[in-house]
Amino acid sequence: MEGDPRERENRRGSLDEMEMKVARFSRGKAANLGDLRDKKLKGQLAGKEKLIGVSAKAAAQAEKWLLPSVGGYLEPEGLEKTYRFEQWSILPKVDIGSSRKSFDMILPVFGPYTLEYTPNGRYMIVGGRKGHIAFMDMLNMELINEFEVKETVCDVAFLQNEQLFAVAQRKYPYIYNRHGTEIHCLKEHGKSLKLQFLDKHLLLASINSYGQLHYQDMSTGEMVANYSTGLGRTDVMRVNPYNAVIGLGHARGKLTMWKPTSVKPLVTMLCHKGSLTAVAFDRGGHLMATAGGDQKIKIWDLRKFEVVHSYTARAQSLDFSQKGLLASSNGSLVEIYRDCGGQDYKIYMKHRMVKGYQVGKVLFRPYEDICGIGHSMGFSSMLVPGSGEPNFDTFVDNPMETGKQRREKEVQALLDKLQPETIMLDPDVIATVRQLKKKQKKTKKEIEGEIEGAVEAAKNIRVKKKTKGRSKPSRRAKKKEEEVLRAKRPLLDQHKEASGHPDKKLRIGDDTELPKALQRFAKNRQS
Repeated sequence: MEGDPRERENRRGSLDEMEMKVARFSRGKAANLGDLRDKKLKGQLAGKEKLIGVSAKAAAQAEKWLLPSVGGYLEPEGLEKTYRFEQWSILPKVDIGSSRKSFDMILPVFGPYTLEYTPNGRYMIVGGRKGHIAFMDMLNMELINEFEVKETVCDVAFLQNEQLFAVAQRKYPYIYNRHGTEIHCLKEHGKSLKLQFLDKHLLLASINSYGQLHYQDMSTGEMVANYSTGLGRTDVMRVNPYNAVIGLGHARGKLTMWKPTSVKPLVTMLCHKGSLTAVAFDRGGHLMATAGGDQKIKIWDLRKFEVVHSYTARAQSLDFSQKGLLASSNGSLVEIYRDCGGQDYKIYMKHRMVKGYQVGKVLFRPYEDICGIGHSMGFSSMLVPGSGEPNFDTFVDNPMETGKQRREKEVQALLDKLQPETIMLDPDVIATVRQLKKKQKKTKKEIEGEIEGAVEAAKNIRVKKKTKGRSKPSRRAKKKEEEVLRAKRPLLDQHKEASGHPDKKLRIGDDTELPKALQRFAKNRQS
């Protein structure tokens, strides 16, 4: 009995949709394995092709069932350009909830302002240069607390959650709770200019005015590391979310990467001809954007440490969004770039502030199509369609989390806390076995032990008894001595080479090339 035609048509449509999704996640056409003669290589490639097909099918099913929301970008029509769309023209086209997220806070007395979001994007803290601190709930659009520290504020940073945050003030960094109560004063850090928090390791990193990098454990209060960069004052600091390596930009165009268990930088790169003004890392950790005083923005591939693209533009602040958009600020202009394929970034949106507003920091809000802008006259928020991740994992970041969920997550973070030794350029090396070198010289003790073992083995060799006077005790002892010498000879040569006393002396022949200082003493002068 045949089924309903409508049901068959729906099933056929769902299969076609699944095939389209699988084709989108596949890596192009399969390799032609019929012409290969090497059976081993053919089997390996066939296994990889099968694995690619299984992973593409799994990704298509995950997208169909687990990722119902799809992020959207601005779509131009005809000869339109997306960077010509203004905020006032975008707001009427979006829903009411999204239109409320674009606003301006004019605070001309305490600017310029810097800002920071929690990892789930719900809470925001802004800090004015002249001492104004404001703590806001961005989901309900309400002010939780604000106070004045009556000191210069250089930077702000959230700690493990919204309950605690750090403020870099005139002399020292201070820790406050959400009610504005001072909890700690970190005098060991000195006059900090920038703060970064490593959430997987619960470490607070700071760089002070003397070029000293500090790491402090926020769960135990222990000072983990304190290094002097030796490259002078810097206020360009960013953490790579992939491997928790700190990137510092210096005055002579150098960028250094640090971890808390190394006195020297892991990487030192000459990125620009002028001083570095901004640095940003992609969410995946393989892309880095830098801006310098030579009026250039460069995109770097950190797997090869090479420049992918270079653009002529100024930037005082850079930031990557969760979907790979790049925001840059220059004076009163904010520009958003989009990857058009092959890490080739083209202009996507522009937003010009009121004349006279100097933008200090741009930062994308997680899980929202919002870019926060801290400027000299307050704070602004602009809509950037397609910048935020539309689907969030509640086990990682939950913008709607309750107090109970927050407490459970904090306990879980303490249990899953990583040690500072796990911070390295390639975190995939962890839990692997280091391969031995092919040509590794043996030590003297190892060679002596092998000699003793070879002598004992040679002494235990039984000599066959022979007739007609050839089995005399003297002959048998002589044969044992020959066996011992035969076993020891190659090992003794290795021992002499390891000790630096070779048995054979090198003779100077006609073909030997003498140093330049001794060539004039040779019989036939070498030219």
